[in-house]
Amino acid sequence: MTTPENAHQKLANVFSSRGNQVLEIEMISSALETPFIQDELFIGITKRMLVGAYTVARKLFTQHRSMTDDEFHTDPFATNTESSVVAGRTMTEIMLLFDCEHLSACNWRKRWLKAAMTYAKTEDQIISVRGVLETELTLLTTYQCSPLHRHTKSPTLWSHRLWVLRQMLHMQVWSIEELRKLEQTELQGVLRAAELHPKNYYAFGYIRQLHALLANTPGLADRTKWAAELAYSLVDPVLEWCLSHPRDISGCIFLRYLLSTISDQQIRREIVGKVIVFARDIGWEGESLWTFVDQAIREFDLENILDDLLPSGDHSESVSVSLTLGDDQYPPGKWPWLTRLARAKSYWSVSKQ
Repeated sequence: MTTPENAHQKLANVFSSRGNQVLEIEMISSALETPFIQDELFIGITKRMLVGAYTVARKLFTQHRSMTDDEFHTDPFATNTESSVVAGRTMTEIMLLFDCEHLSACNWRKRWLKAAMTYAKTEDQIISVRGVLETELTLLTTYQCSPLHRHTKSPTLWSHRLWVLRQMLHMQVWSIEELRKLEQTELQGVLRAAELHPKNYYAFGYIRQLHALLANTPGLADRTKWAAELAYSLVDPVLEWCLSHPRDISGCIFLRYLLSTISDQQIRREIVGKVIVFARDIGWEGESLWTFVDQAIREFDLENILDDLLPSGDHSESVSVSLTLGDDQYPPGKWPWLTRLARAKSYWSVSKQ
């Protein structure tokens, strides 16, 4: 039987030896013969073992949480396992694995990172700080892109991630291509988290905030044009994700935000058209996609796109009466997306004839 101390030590070894690699951690059944499985970067742990490790980490954390600024600044880059900073890093990693909303643990890590940034004076130290911030990002990716239900949608972790990226942006001068690549990399993590946890508004809210942050990069002459360029580079992968997850409106909301940033009406028409064609061709009646279609058509003045993609005879009758949603009926004005669906149903009806 694994004791809490042994459980804590095993997880401490995992986190301290991962370097800058992203782990995939999953909760496993207690019915298995072992409470802990490690296969290179893949970790499986039972809830009971994690609870034991957490209780030890929390107890030790209470002894270190009151560290003074002087203690933080003594050597924030310490690697000696006897160091209070190193112990604090490991303890907070275990605590956040168990409780992703543990604000004290998250704030401790902010204090440590701030100390490292303040401590850095020489070029080598500044490079070390950048490495520390990148390692913090990979830790967050480990949490947010693993099949851990609460972590993928944690407001605390997404907020901390945005804070870390703000520090990284201030640490060096970034080229246009580096900023574009950074946003695309972050989007992949967001889409993975959204896949693991449907309707992940926190994840899409994070990438929206990051886009706004990058769009306001100092030194750019035309920020509106730059914001549109950034948005355009995200449109295709987000559209693909939305069509692969047609029941998830959170992705559709972010896609509409991207289109609002792009002023090119032809691009808007093309993207909205692809959504309509997808829903039309597979006979999709779900609310999320048709809500996106309705809102995008009204916001971007694309009403005539329906005449091209959903041609039909006289469909006015189908939208002038109450529309059925489940066992109830609603007037079209209450649920505008139903009028778009009615147009599609009219098209399907005519096509079958």
